[in-house]
Amino acid sequence: MNYQTITVTPAAGALGAEISGIDLSQPLGDSTFNEIHRAFTDHMVLMFRDQTLTPEQQLAFSARFGPVCRVPYVEPLADHPDIIAVLKEADEQKIYTFGGTWHTDFSFLAEPPAGSVLYALEVPKTGGDTIWANMAAAFEALSDGLKATLDGLVAIHTGAPHGTKYAPPPDMTVSRSIKMQRGDPAADTETEHPVVRVHPVSKRRGLFINPVYVDRFKGMTEAESQPLLDYLCSHAVRPEFTCRFSWQPGSLAMWDNRCTQHLAVNDYDGQRRLLHRVTVAGERPVGP
Repeated sequence: MNYQTITVTPAAGALGAEISGIDLSQPLGDSTFNEIHRAFTDHMVLMFRDQTLTPEQQLAFSARFGPVCRVPYVEPLADHPDIIAVLKEADEQKIYTFGGTWHTDFSFLAEPPAGSVLYALEVPKTGGDTIWANMAAAFEALSDGLKATLDGLVAIHTGAPHGTKYAPPPDMTVSRSIKMQRGDPAADTETEHPVVRVHPVSKRRGLFINPVYVDRFKGMTEAESQPLLDYLCSHAVRPEFTCRFSWQPGSLAMWDNRCTQHLAVNDYDGQRRLLHRVTVAGERPVGP
């Protein structure tokens, strides 16, 4: 793929690319933005190094991809309500961290986010990477028989662990740095989405399931659903479907929430990590 105004370097075989030759603090011309958007569609995760961004500049860049939205159950910055501070203090050790399990962001919403833009302000000397998985590649690697079965399935998503049914145990130690609302009965509302989702731009089919928010398949019990869910969730994050990003101060990464899962690696106890996240609104998932 030829690009005229940016340099695109694939980060892994399955997904992800580093973009260089661009200063995101400056307004982007249409031709440059169109190339970034094309790279985003092709690679699903884009990574930029050595950026110096104010919150307003991060918001302006994010808004080029669609309306910025506010996510439920997570308290934003007081002076920038469209930005979440993803923070873990150095003295917060042996805790469950924000994003520390494989997931698709807020898939329990009727219109889950299209993507997120995460900008690093302070990062550990080692650790704290983020890993993404390509859900289209995971689907394409399945057998024809299982693909045919999944095409007709609908998954039931709920707002666990923000609700009451799947709330974390009272003795689970969680971060005090990210204010999350838990125990809200509204989060137990069930939302139906197709198990196989067609991407609105690339038109590729991909799995749209994750182990955090999917409870079961429509028309089945949890016990009946669990073996297949377990298989799909473990299959989807096989190493050959993933890419990994090691953060540096000034790094920015953005991912397509419609065709990826991601995981924040919690391996940096004793070190401070602070990133700012902006979320881009999405649409209702559509099946084949």
